[in-house]
Amino acid sequence: MSKSIYLLLAALSFLVFQGCTQHKVEVAPVEIKPIHITIDVNVKVDRALDDFFGDVDNAEQKIDKSSSATQ
Repeated sequence: MSKSIYLLLAALSFLVFQGCTQHKVEVAPVEIKPIHITIDVNVKVDRALDDFFGDVDNAEQKIDKSSSATQ
């Protein structure tokens, strides 16, 4: 009987001391840096191609209109 009492007291003391723990969480300051993204390169190339082929398309439309008007 005394062994079971000692075992019960040991288990209770273990549970009591487990409830007394402390945890500290330190949060370091966050450094925010700017992000540089270059997207305008593709836009510039796309616009340049539209300008180049736009002239070709306009000339082709003029040719189609003048050839259909003569028929």
